[in-house]
Amino acid sequence: MTPLFWLKWTLRVFFGLLLGATLIVVFVAGHIWWLARHDSHPRSDAIVVLGASQFNGTPSAVFAARLDHAKALYDAHVAPRIITVGGKLAGDEFTEARAGQNYLVSHGVPSDAILPVESGNDTLQSVRAVSEQFKARGWQTAVIVTDPWHCLRARTMARDAHIDAQTSPERTGPAVNSRGTEVRYITRETIAYIYYSIFGNDNVHSTGAV
Repeated sequence: MTPLFWLKWTLRVFFGLLLGATLIVVFVAGHIWWLARHDSHPRSDAIVVLGASQFNGTPSAVFAARLDHAKALYDAHVAPRIITVGGKLAGDEFTEARAGQNYLVSHGVPSDAILPVESGNDTLQSVRAVSEQFKARGWQTAVIVTDPWHCLRARTMARDAHIDAQTSPERTGPAVNSRGTEVRYITRETIAYIYYSIFGNDNVHSTGAV
């Protein structure tokens, strides 16, 4: 066989793999976009609010939008309780979970209807911490509240952690304020989702997500 023959086959394999990778990326991005536009909040054991930045106990705009949406679901009797989740960074006085709990109480949610899970510095750690609480209490179903573009990865991780999860995205925060923001978030979440699917961890983060 001539060198030209091997060159042709090498190019065919290369472009075949490139096409396959492109199709995977397009499929994942499309799935993220599709799920972001669907709100599923059946009656569940708990509403789970994934944490985001907080500043000395005050939730960021991203986090506050998630918390406001969780309260709306609680008021609609989607679940009898809200779980706030998220740890803290070095130097922080409050965890994300505690900041979220305080915010919800100040907006009329009874404190005994809120369970703060004060651990997790990324989505996977947080979901696993919530899963442990579910196992300990015999809960099974959850509605996850997060940004639209984060829904697919968060739901996948929750289901992998044996939580029967649906997602109800918030639609008022900074994550949905422009077409450019949408493209940026979908791009980051596509990379993060594929990374998680391959390696099973969450070392790639999306902006505004735990």
